[in-house]
Amino acid sequence: MATTQEFTISDTLWARLSPLLPVHTPKPHPLGRHRQRIPDRQVLNGIFFVLRTGCQWKALSATGICSSSTAHSRFQQWVEAGVFARLWNEALQDYEDLIGLDFDWMALDGSLHKAPLGGEKNRPQPHGPR
Repeated sequence: MATTQEFTISDTLWARLSPLLPVHTPKPHPLGRHRQRIPDRQVLNGIFFVLRTGCQWKALSATGICSSSTAHSRFQQWVEAGVFARLWNEALQDYEDLIGLDFDWMALDGSLHKAPLGGEKNRPQPHGPR
C-alpha cells in the first residue's frame, strides 16, 4: 500500500520549483491574530498527490498532507500566476537540452465531427407521454 511519503517532492525538484512560485506578502490581520501559513512545499506535495493519484480535492484532507481547501486555493492562485506553464516550459527546455525535441516525428491527433447516432438537426419532437 502506498503512503503519502512516497509522493513528497524531492529536494532537487523543490530547488527548481521554488523560484517559480510567487512571493507571498502576508497582510496584517485587523485583530492581530493570524493562522500560520502552510509552507508552499507542503501544499505542493498535496497538489502533486492529487494530480498523481487522481483523488478528489476533498479527499486530500484525510491524507494529513494539508487541507484540501488550502491546496485547491493555492493551486488556483498558482495556475493564474502561470507557475505550472513556466514549469512545463522549463521541463521542455531541459528535455531539449538533454535529448532534443524532433518536431519532424511528432504528430497531433484529434477530430471534431457529429456523433454517428446524433439524429437530424430538425427532427420531429415527441409529444410527451400518452
